[in-house]
Amino acid sequence: MASRKEGSGAAGGGFGAAKGKGKAAAAGDSAVKQVQIDGLVVLKIIKHYQEEGQGNEVVQGVLLGLVVDDRLEITNCFPFPQHTEDDADFDEVQYQMEMMRSLRHVNIDHLHVGWYQSTYYGSFVTRALLDSQFSYQHAIEESVVLIYDPIKTAQGSLSLKAYRLTPKLMEVCKEKDFSPEALKKANIAYENMFEEVPIVIKNSYLINVMLWELEKKSAVADRHELLSLASSNHLGKSLQLLMDRVDEMSQDIVKYNTYLRNVSKQQQQKHQYQQRRQQENIQRQSRGEPPLPEEDINKLFKPPQPPPRMESLLIAGQINTYCQNIKEFNAQNLGKLFMAQALQDYSN
Repeated sequence: MASRKEGSGAAGGGFGAAKGKGKAAAAGDSAVKQVQIDGLVVLKIIKHYQEEGQGNEVVQGVLLGLVVDDRLEITNCFPFPQHTEDDADFDEVQYQMEMMRSLRHVNIDHLHVGWYQSTYYGSFVTRALLDSQFSYQHAIEESVVLIYDPIKTAQGSLSLKAYRLTPKLMEVCKEKDFSPEALKKANIAYENMFEEVPIVIKNSYLINVMLWELEKKSAVADRHELLSLASSNHLGKSLQLLMDRVDEMSQDIVKYNTYLRNVSKQQQQKHQYQQRRQQENIQRQSRGEPPLPEEDINKLFKPPQPPPRMESLLIAGQINTYCQNIKEFNAQNLGKLFMAQALQDYSN
């Protein structure tokens, strides 16, 4: 289900983004170095997942705002509605256009600046996300994708990150050549596929005052719940997903090794064929016969197609994300342990 929605998001996002390209680009031609998000947008994303995201279900939506110098300001958003494959009459592009038209009528920022997506235990480095972000970023250079992790957020800290495709990867995606030679020539590795953009959450003064009031009214006992170390399920699930990706990487390595063996075997066949023809030409020459005509050896021995390497890079990137999540999670638990010990010593 998640893959289907990601794919549909790419199609809708590309069309909608193209409509706002000129206006958004006019606001600033420099690269995005910071993303500023209104607190209302963050609450809408969280609310969207709480209402429609169940288990590993992925929710997505459109980000609206404007570009100011090198800062991308996200001021509003709206979700993609949940629908099944049976809803053949639903037009996602038309839905986006109607939503932006309605927002424009009430004088709300309606320019496409990217999209957002929830993630399940950090599983967002996929081909569907790559295609979706390329569609947006190709139409609007400054667009970003926000990744919201509800599981990390439930542990006590908001997990919201902004990503963009690097210029090198954008060029490779434009050429649509994901062969090992093309990726090696572009110097593409999983470390430089995505670039993370710093996020700043901005609230109005009235909202800040309300947050201070809520913090004063909150019970101290409720805060202690954030120090809970009951995390075996989270850690176990993360490790299971990590092992699954490692297995996929192992299978991909087997495919690539098979390709290398086939190439080596074909090279030997070419060499043996050339030696036989050379010997035959020598015998024909000794008999006073003309040599055999030249043949295109590449037509006789068609080289095997190399397996695409983009999937391997995405799997490696996802493995790296899982490892970082586990590392952060362990560090967070260690911090909770020290804090719980400090509170216990203080109470004694």
